[in-house]
Amino acid sequence: MKYDPQDLDKRVARAVDNFMVGYGCCQSVVAAFSDLYGLDETMAKRIAAGFGGGVGRMRMMCGAVSGIVMLVGLDCGQTEGSDREGKSACYKVVQELLARSEAENGSLICAEILGLKGHEKAQCSYVASPRTAEYYKSRPCAAKVESAARIFAEYLMREVTEEK
Repeated sequence: MKYDPQDLDKRVARAVDNFMVGYGCCQSVVAAFSDLYGLDETMAKRIAAGFGGGVGRMRMMCGAVSGIVMLVGLDCGQTEGSDREGKSACYKVVQELLARSEAENGSLICAEILGLKGHEKAQCSYVASPRTAEYYKSRPCAAKVESAARIFAEYLMREVTEEK
């Protein structure tokens, strides 16, 4: 498949815009690329909805990072249960992109990215935080969404370069 770098830059910006209007980190990243895989944006947002807040607001794996994993599955995930080679190839890409995300962002874990520790982390609630100006000022999430979307976009560009 051929990708236009300007289109991919617009997708990265769309991921950030999605987050800034209230979608979760995972929803924001997945929805920005979903049409490339024949998945409409509404369904992409539904599939990714539970991964926000580090999976159900439990502060585990960062939602933006979960978005990378979901997109890699759409891009190169195996579809036959016995396809160990295909499964391994997908895992390889996931590990490469997540290693890059961890290097750029210091962690793959939502609580660590947000600076939550011990008791504070254990007190996670299922209630979503209101999206206020203060919320956006106090959280690095928009930057993590941008990072995840850019990492995936660059992976797609790398795919095109390797096909030549």
